[in-house]
Amino acid sequence: MKTDQEILDYLLTYATENKKKLFHQVIENRTNHITVVLEDIFQPHNASAVLRSCDVFGIQNVHIIENYNKYKLNPKVVMGASKWINMTKYNGAEDNTLRCINQLKADGYKIIATTPHHTDCDITELPIEDKTALLFGTELQGLSKIALENADGFVKIPMYGFTESLNISVCAAISLYEISKRLKNSSINWHLTEEEKLQQLLIWTKKIVKSSDLLINEFNTSVK
Repeated sequence: MKTDQEILDYLLTYATENKKKLFHQVIENRTNHITVVLEDIFQPHNASAVLRSCDVFGIQNVHIIENYNKYKLNPKVVMGASKWINMTKYNGAEDNTLRCINQLKADGYKIIATTPHHTDCDITELPIEDKTALLFGTELQGLSKIALENADGFVKIPMYGFTESLNISVCAAISLYEISKRLKNSSINWHLTEEEKLQQLLIWTKKIVKSSDLLINEFNTSVK
């Protein structure tokens, strides 16, 4: 049986030089230090726009909570971003929000709820030394009571007009831009580990190489 590195190297022989170069450029700016959680986002435009922002700002993993609404994407808005982002959906339990939060806490994340109704800190002042999961709710209803009760902290985007809140996709874009900028200017070790890079590159490469599973099977059974 070949190692994952050997399999990746083999599959990349079927990829263009431009694609290989792009993969290695993008992977260096990916992070699991920050993750995004979306609770019951049902508008396809907003759902898709958030994924585009995650891809643009290097967020590799997104967690989708589907208590009442199914997460739907708009292909014209997402622009292929969903292909490069790992999405974990929580929709099989009575309370998927708590299941998601508990899993993230077990993985070492601090749960930070984004809401204009609490004043813990502005997004520019949010501590990011620890692994952080940003929770976003719907534009009209916001985050659920369970999400707010189980959050470790609250963050808001400063607003100075009459409007109380921003569109969810705009809120996510501003938050991720601010945090990604601060991460890159910090001494925090926010990059993927070498093993995480390997596994992610393998996932991406399988998506662009036709019949990748068949090729891997043939490669594993070939004689060195």
